[in-house]
Amino acid sequence: MTCAQTITDYALRSIGMGERLLPRADYTLCQQFTLIGSGLIWNLYFAFLALAFGFVLANGLAVAKASRHPWARGPANAFIFVFRGSPLFIQFFIAYEALVLLPRAGVDILGITVQTSWMTRAWAGGLFVLILNTAAYSAQIFHGALMSVPKGDVEAADAYGMTGWTRFRRIIWPTMMRLAWPSYTNEAIFLFHATTLVYFSGFPAFQQRGDALYYASYFADKTFNPFVAYPIAAAYFVAATLALIWLFGRVNRRLNRHLPGQVRRVKYRPQIVR
Repeated sequence: MTCAQTITDYALRSIGMGERLLPRADYTLCQQFTLIGSGLIWNLYFAFLALAFGFVLANGLAVAKASRHPWARGPANAFIFVFRGSPLFIQFFIAYEALVLLPRAGVDILGITVQTSWMTRAWAGGLFVLILNTAAYSAQIFHGALMSVPKGDVEAADAYGMTGWTRFRRIIWPTMMRLAWPSYTNEAIFLFHATTLVYFSGFPAFQQRGDALYYASYFADKTFNPFVAYPIAAAYFVAATLALIWLFGRVNRRLNRHLPGQVRRVKYRPQIVR
């Protein structure tokens, strides 16, 4: 089998497209690169959706944590403490065991049966845990930035007549994001790396459709040589991490575009000859 045929058969196998069976013998370098790269699709899926939903939830938790009302501050502090204080691996395990205990036939709500079996799949249950975990860490970052917003900015907004949601949306929240973004970039990188624990913990890989680390472990077990498959997985993650850093760097420059040195200056080049 040529490398081109291998890519055609296994490039999308992790999402159920292509060859149904994994290679059984004669494991080539092309097969390892292709399947591990195919598994990276799931890592990107978990990272993208967890960051998107976790970002929204983290903002709400940060505001609730800074609230003067105990009924909002108490649950936010408890949520952040629990998910920051317990290991992510155990969170995956507890979540899977709890979801498995749900009735297979579904849960009856007002005479309507709500299916629950899909929640035990990694694409749903694992993603849910990642959202909650990153929301807790990000909320702590955003809360620290929220507490560091200069009082002069808030007083200037009050002087302009801004109050409530308008002041938060136009003054407080943009400043909070500028202060929190470097630390939030690190959290995004950590979350992306943490996606390798989804199939490594309690959630099983349905029909051997796993992430990059799942296929790297498969080849390491079959070839008894972990010094090929794992470096390949690491190389994929390094490349994806560089792309993530570049993307978050662009956002950071966008947030700080009003500061000196953040936007490239346009060089003046006089036209000598027409």
